[in-house]
Amino acid sequence: MAELIIEPGRTEKNYWADIWRFRELFYFLAWRDILIRYKQTVLGVAWAVLRPFFTMLIFTILFSVVAKLPSVGTVPYAIMVMAGMLPWQFISASIGASSESLIISSNLISKVYFPRLIVPSSSIVTSFVDFLIALVLMAAMMAWYRFAPDWRLLFLPLFMILACGCALGFGLWLSALMVEYRDVRHIVPFIVQVGMYVSPVGFSSNVVPEKWRLLYSLNPAVGIIDGFRWSLLRGQMNLRWPAILFSVVITLALITSGIWYFRKMERTFADII
Repeated sequence: MAELIIEPGRTEKNYWADIWRFRELFYFLAWRDILIRYKQTVLGVAWAVLRPFFTMLIFTILFSVVAKLPSVGTVPYAIMVMAGMLPWQFISASIGASSESLIISSNLISKVYFPRLIVPSSSIVTSFVDFLIALVLMAAMMAWYRFAPDWRLLFLPLFMILACGCALGFGLWLSALMVEYRDVRHIVPFIVQVGMYVSPVGFSSNVVPEKWRLLYSLNPAVGIIDGFRWSLLRGQMNLRWPAILFSVVITLALITSGIWYFRKMERTFADII
């Protein structure tokens, strides 16, 4: 009698074929995360609007009124902040969700085989839903200020893909690390908090001194945020190609190394978790 051995991705070809074969599980996990996110909440979907709105309000008062930092061109400061918050809140929320995704799905992982890469990947979908809701808020603000985007809006999906890649790269590393080292769950909020202050969310990257801009661009979020602002704000935000190039290269490095480390640790997940 032939013996069937179920082993996670005996070859890379089999592994990626398995991901496609289990695509319905990806949809199920993504839908489950969305339901958990909004089930039995008082504010529900409104929270996805209120959180970025009040954060934008605080940043506008802090950096524009108190610190007297300039906006970009003729763009209202509130719109500039909101354009920067869209990608940052997506990236930060995705990192937080994907880093804990394996622990949350521990019962499923320990009982049945499927490509574990599906778990952190599907958790990003929930953050994308929040992004779409916040994008509606952005459109309402632009209508209020009578500041409509131009043809550069067509490039926004490219920067969104870059933001997804950046979030996935970090998520793969952190989710795999959290299985082995549970202390990582205490480090992730700190990383996200620090990342917000070292990224041009509440201010324009134009205020960074010229001699520090190349070093500052090593933060992959800088190129992504600048790209979002360039796409949404009629090009009044300068598109610095070194920052974009760094974002692309670092994101590709994060995804490549993240997949390598995730695959390396994947065989031990069911035993350790």
